[in-house]
Amino acid sequence: MEARARTREQLLDAAAFVFARKGFAGASVEEIAESAGYSTGALYSNFDSKEQLFLELLSARRSRGIARRTTAIAEILNEEIADDADPLDALTRMFVRIADSDSELAPLQAEFWLYAVRNPEAMGVMAEKLEEQLVALERLVAPLMERFGAGPTIPPRAVTSALLGLFQGLVRQRRVDPASVPDDLFAQAVRWLLAGVRSNASTTSAPPANRGRRARGQNEAR
Repeated sequence: MEARARTREQLLDAAAFVFARKGFAGASVEEIAESAGYSTGALYSNFDSKEQLFLELLSARRSRGIARRTTAIAEILNEEIADDADPLDALTRMFVRIADSDSELAPLQAEFWLYAVRNPEAMGVMAEKLEEQLVALERLVAPLMERFGAGPTIPPRAVTSALLGLFQGLVRQRRVDPASVPDDLFAQAVRWLLAGVRSNASTTSAPPANRGRRARGQNEAR
């Protein structure tokens, strides 16, 4: 059982390397098996097809990445909050590390997206993993919102989605043009977002007296 699990993991590692280099269409099962040090028969005894191998790679790699990054963010926030420091400074360092050191994974991530756009089953896997990621991150974003003064009417899920989209977009932009995304831009953008959340909270929680006075003034004018 352990040997089979080890074989599958080695095949997945080899598949990640070959798919990233050649894309889904250009990769062959023969090359993946050879890269892992196995025969094509060993590959087919673990995976029914190249498509199944790709889908399992998509699911396994994204789950692993979600768990790793969520743990890292939780540790950052807990340490910074315990020290009464600004957690966004630590998130800046994490942003830079991911944007600059995970660049080798970028082709594979792009290949996942291209494949999913054309294959509903793969898009379903991506949607499932996105939900996993949002659930995990929401548990971290909610206390961050509270620290920055967000009101109870602001949904943490919406803020989490915005933050994740912001992070992913800036990572891609930095990889294309590093000069356009300085090290501290992500943290600054998060501050702008949280300032807007705080402003919205103060507006929606304002007493209705002003609205009542405006209504009376309009009635008197009529």
